[in-house]
Parts: sequence; C-alpha cells; structure tokens
Amino acid sequence: MRGSVELETARLILRPTRAEDFEGWLGIMTDPVAMEHLGGAQARSVVWRDFLMMAGAWSIQGFGMFSVIEKATNRWVGRVGPWMPEGWPGPEIGWGISRDRWGRGYAVESATAAIDWAFAELGWREVIHSIGPQNVASQAVARRLGARMRGVSKLPAPLESVAVDMWGQTREQWRARRAAA
Repeated sequence: MRGSVELETARLILRPTRAEDFEGWLGIMTDPVAMEHLGGAQARSVVWRDFLMMAGAWSIQGFGMFSVIEKATNRWVGRVGPWMPEGWPGPEIGWGISRDRWGRGYAVESATAAIDWAFAELGWREVIHSIGPQNVASQAVARRLGARMRGVSKLPAPLESVAVDMWGQTREQWRARRAAA
C-alpha cells in the first residue's frame, strides 16, 4: 500500500479501506436503489468478498477505491476512486455514495480529489468511467467532472454481457479544465 494515503477535500476525507468500513459498504451494496445500475443488491457474503477484494487491490496494486468519510460526522458515506481489475477497459475512477447522502455533491467532490491523485501519484494518462446507459445520475457526475461519452464498451468476464457507456478524458484535458476553472 502507498504508505498512509489520505486525501482531504472541503467536506470529506478519502483513505484506503479499513475493517470498520464494512457496515457502510454493506449498506450501499445491499440497497436495491443504490445498486440499480451496478448489478443489483448483493448478499452479505458477496459484499464481504468484494470488500476484501478492494482492500486487496490497495495491497497488491497500490491503489483502490477510497473510503469516503464525511468530516462533519466522521461517518463512512461511500467509496470513490481508482479501479483497474484485470481485463478492465482502462484506468477507471468510479463512485458509489450512500443513498442518504445523494444530492450533496459528494461524488463530484471526492472523484475530483481521486482523479487529481491518480494523475499525480499513479501517473495515469487518462481516466474512464464505465456507466450503464440508463444511469442518468452517474452520467451527470461524469459531465460535471468534464468527461465525454466515448462510446459503448464491454467489461471482462463475468460482466461481458453488461452494456456500458465509456466516459473519459485525458490527463491533459483534465488539467486544462482545472486550470480554467
């Protein structure tokens, strides 16, 4: 793992996954509304394996999705950040925020910090966002991040039958947009 990585925004702290994050993670992954565009609600045992997979990504790859902690409450409110499993169509920054925190801009705020970090620390040259065609809320987040729809893409097995729209931008596009803001 890359030392003690911790990113801070105005309202959030982003840090690697810890054991105490599981109940929050479970809350998102078992919520049928939150998981509508991410394969549906999952059983606790499946969520546990996915949770350990993300922690393992930090150990093996040196990155994974960050746990998002709300500063005002010190509460786990989501997972956001770099993700690139074997066979993935590119270096992804993904997001998932607890439903009771939707509409506060946390996805954009935390994804912005994660993209800055991925470009600066991981040396990524581009970021993608794999978004289901019906996931209008995530499409809006991608647009707010400056991403453009690049076309339809396929994910690796066992998700090869899932249609996703690929959104993304290069490091140069990201930096130019950030400089202009």
